[in-house]
Amino acid sequence: MFEQNSFQSCLFVCLGNICRSPTAHAIFRQKIKDLKLPIQIDSAGTAGYHEGATPDKRSRKHGEARGYDFSQIYSRPVNDDDFEQYDLILAMDINNYNDLLAECPLHYQHKIKLFLEFAENFQSTKEVPDPYYGGSEGFEHVLDLVEDACEGLIKAYHNQ
Repeated sequence: MFEQNSFQSCLFVCLGNICRSPTAHAIFRQKIKDLKLPIQIDSAGTAGYHEGATPDKRSRKHGEARGYDFSQIYSRPVNDDDFEQYDLILAMDINNYNDLLAECPLHYQHKIKLFLEFAENFQSTKEVPDPYYGGSEGFEHVLDLVEDACEGLIKAYHNQ
């Protein structure tokens, strides 16, 4: 599951950085704030389609209904500095995982993981599905998956 000795920073990554990765960003930010953990976080996309945009309104609506704050989260593409700066780079799905590996220098590739490797209740699921073209149930499912993986990520932090 998690082979690295320690992490103090993580980057959540999906395709456009408007649905899944900002949801993970908002949820994990709240959890580390509540626990007063000194972890630096951000989110980004493997594609810069929506650079500068706020998270998708449906992601915000469903996330805010669960008490998460999406303020100060803006879409941006992954950049070369991210591979050095972040201890963990967490991809939402296999395609983004492969895109990250293709761009990442070999000596940083150990930092790239599938986010759901940290899930505890959804262990048979490897990917956070993109809810962009679906309905409300897709956004709720993403929240369930991300909340679970965030809890596992916090446990990994405490176990390092």
